[in-house]
Amino acid sequence: MTGGGRRTALVFPGMAPSNHTAVGAFMRTDPGVRRLLARADEALGYPVLERFRDAGTDYDESGRVAFVVNCLALAERAVERHGLRPELCVGPSFGQMAAMGHTGVLPFAELVRITAELAREEEACFAADARGLATHFFFRTPDGSLRRVLSRLEKEGTPHEVSCVLGGGFGAVTLPETAVPVLEALIREVRGVPLYSMRPPVHCSALAVLRERALKLISAAGPADPRIPLVSDLDGGLVTTGAAVAELVAEGFVRPVRWPDAVRTMLDLGIERVCVPGPSNLFDRLSRGDFEVLTASPEDR
Repeated sequence: MTGGGRRTALVFPGMAPSNHTAVGAFMRTDPGVRRLLARADEALGYPVLERFRDAGTDYDESGRVAFVVNCLALAERAVERHGLRPELCVGPSFGQMAAMGHTGVLPFAELVRITAELAREEEACFAADARGLATHFFFRTPDGSLRRVLSRLEKEGTPHEVSCVLGGGFGAVTLPETAVPVLEALIREVRGVPLYSMRPPVHCSALAVLRERALKLISAAGPADPRIPLVSDLDGGLVTTGAAVAELVAEGFVRPVRWPDAVRTMLDLGIERVCVPGPSNLFDRLSRGDFEVLTASPEDR
């Protein structure tokens, strides 16, 4: 519950562009971030913020660790400032990493090390990969329209996988990067809007090696049962044991995110408000039609 009696869930967002220019000043001055950064530096053996500043990308290991640090610090601030007592936690996509930290599934230092190691292994995996896959995001493409698009890809013999079903006409498909223009044209034909592509791809069978690696790393860390239940972003199920959380995070590498399933579970359990701690993100907007949304971003002081 919260102080106002509204049943509340924490939603740790999937990773979105959040470079040093956007969040560096916040990370240097926010007390909660600074405390977590000191612990992350010790765990990794290098100054995370300096490496993040020099990386030139949001998605290398320092960028991913920085995103987790920011989300965790903002969640702690929101809980304290607003008197939140969340009953559930959801971590769609990369948000699962922060969710494991906040709910006590992994100690912070172990979480940081695993986050960095998986980032390095993903980079190495796709540096050697010759398939040239990309995950392309789009919106204004409801289920019926998306089925028509996928049917055309099937008829044309284009290999593809649905990687994200986010609701509100938002979604993502993984396919060969050379076929992205074809997908964009098909999306426009059904009056949808192509957005951007991610490479390496996400949430697809090509990441099977990372699925196994993630499961091994998290299981070896001895995951504890979460302090509050997690809601699966894959099928909406409740996850209440450390072993099940490890499986959920690992499966997320190869299975699509199905955000509407998580929303349905939260609604069924009476959740009225969600707090989304992190840089401004799609999951803020996706939640607004179903819940009161409390954001906790680097811009909030």
